[in-house]
Amino acid sequence: MRQRVVQDLLIACIDGLKGFEEAIRTIFPNAEVQTCVVLQIRNSLKYVASKDQKVFMADLKPVYQAMNKDQAEANLLELEEKWGKKYPVVIDSWRSNRDKLTTYFRYPDAIRKMIYTTNTIEGYHRQIRKVTKNKGAFTSDMSLLKLICLATERIARKWTMPLHGWAVSASQLKIIFGERMSTDL
Repeated sequence: MRQRVVQDLLIACIDGLKGFEEAIRTIFPNAEVQTCVVLQIRNSLKYVASKDQKVFMADLKPVYQAMNKDQAEANLLELEEKWGKKYPVVIDSWRSNRDKLTTYFRYPDAIRKMIYTTNTIEGYHRQIRKVTKNKGAFTSDMSLLKLICLATERIARKWTMPLHGWAVSASQLKIIFGERMSTDL
């Protein structure tokens, strides 16, 4: 990213890939790092019996949709009281990852909605996979790269709409990050 003219990274939302946070902090030591809450939820549901998933999700929602970190912690305690004995692995996962999962509580709602999930990136990857999976073998790395570039151009045409509420979010980011937030939009 640094080689592609990214001067600073304010906030990064990442998946649970080991070493990813450390790699980001090596290049951008002041970056805030948030682990994707949606991926944490999906991983949690793998360990919850299907008959319990609906009720468990209703009880989990107040944890990640809380107004602040303290409320989220209180809601996690309630979740643990109800489900801790039955699903200790899930509760332990939320507890051990809570610092990485609660970065977004430092920000106003408009910014939270942009940084708590990697769904946008996952959508892009899904569209790239759709283009490449039916091709079988590629004659060279360059042919694969060309296909990905063409697919990216096609995908990018849909990216003409600004993010919902971007003007408000940008001004809030400018207040929070000061000179680190570029106003050259």
